[in-house]
Amino acid sequence: MSSHLAGRRRGRTLIAALTLSLLAGPGLGVGAVAAPTESSTPSPSLSTDTVTEPEDLWRGQQFWLEEYGFTTAWERSRGEGVTVAVIDTGIDGTHPDLTGQVVGGTDVSGVGSSSGDQPIGEGSEHGTLVASVLAGHGHDPGGEPGPGDAGILGVAPEAQLLSISVHLGDDRPGVPPAEEQIPQAVRWAVDQGADIINMSLVSTRTDWPESWDEAFLYAEQNEVLVVAAAGNRASGTHTAGAPATIPGVLTVAGLDERGQASWDASTQGISIGVAAPADPLVGALPGGGHGIWSGTSGAAPLVAGLAALIRSADPQMPAHQVMHRIRATARDAGAPGEDPVYGHGIIDAAAAVTAEIPAVERAPQDSLAEWIRVNRRASVGEPSPGTTPAGPVAPGRPVVTAAPQGQPTALPPAAEPADPAPGLAPALLLGTLLAAAASVTAGVVVYRRSRRDTA
Repeated sequence: MSSHLAGRRRGRTLIAALTLSLLAGPGLGVGAVAAPTESSTPSPSLSTDTVTEPEDLWRGQQFWLEEYGFTTAWERSRGEGVTVAVIDTGIDGTHPDLTGQVVGGTDVSGVGSSSGDQPIGEGSEHGTLVASVLAGHGHDPGGEPGPGDAGILGVAPEAQLLSISVHLGDDRPGVPPAEEQIPQAVRWAVDQGADIINMSLVSTRTDWPESWDEAFLYAEQNEVLVVAAAGNRASGTHTAGAPATIPGVLTVAGLDERGQASWDASTQGISIGVAAPADPLVGALPGGGHGIWSGTSGAAPLVAGLAALIRSADPQMPAHQVMHRIRATARDAGAPGEDPVYGHGIIDAAAAVTAEIPAVERAPQDSLAEWIRVNRRASVGEPSPGTTPAGPVAPGRPVVTAAPQGQPTALPPAAEPADPAPGLAPALLLGTLLAAAASVTAGVVVYRRSRRDTA
């Protein structure tokens, strides 16, 4: 058996063992579990050989670091000097795996903290999970502050983060919709010097409000790369929705542990750029815990982190060239060439950072400015700098609707100004929350997910 397959087998064994311990942990009661600290022996519900290599059980489950070329890419770059904005539910920057990584933030919902570091709304843990796989530095197993060999190690562990909190919960009377919240978040990120924006959010529609045009164009014209999750079939997203459909956005589909397109934790669409691991993943939870999760919400920050590695190695590289390197070095999968399931293929971090890739001009299909010129029949000028948003602005509960069958033959049109804004939801699969032990060294959350394996 190859080493990478053995690693995946250990991963499946661990997930099964953790789930079993949640359901029948001796002396803990149903729905509670205490995971072993890094210096302790495993509890009876975990077989010894499951966690002995490596010592820290969470670090050992991050198969994507080696199998997808990140550890090799780190020989050239670890993301230093690059700032990634995470537009999400807020990041708990006090988590031991994230201390010092969040260097700024804001709230565009009116219900979070002004610094954007208060997890808010339904699925408030989402932003911290996303941030950890992107730029976590782990922690010392002995409890010393700073990076270490335990916990979650992000794919760009030396990148810095901006936390921009958005509210994705229930409708609130008098609260403005997502069509105002999202462009404010994007513009704020650009104005604060973000090099990359990660959006692990997906709408229920392929089109987008016209009010989003200027903000995403502002990012394009300031060489800020936007990376977005495609969405998940298990959450009702049967084709990629905005912002993943906006020209110039790098859209990420999800892979299962076998490296194949995940049925539950991914979707399809002509805007998909590449595919990355999505099912299963591990990540950090607010309050110091860790969890097992799935979804393109996790695949997107892996690609955003890869973009950070590239920009760290070559700070002058234009955003469209960064996107081109990631797509050009992807390993072809599925139908030959670009397809609506894998896009250009499966990411190869080592090649994306180190390969000799000729520079290219921005293609028309990757330019929102060109799209606006053709579809809006409007000239494109230079957007003015944005301002920090004030006041409560938040979307309502996302509405899941059935997507049309088949694939569109062209980029979808944007919504007219009078059309309702699409609902937004995290591109994360959340099932039954079995348990949460929120201690710094032993937090465990397992999200049970229905899954349909393909042959």
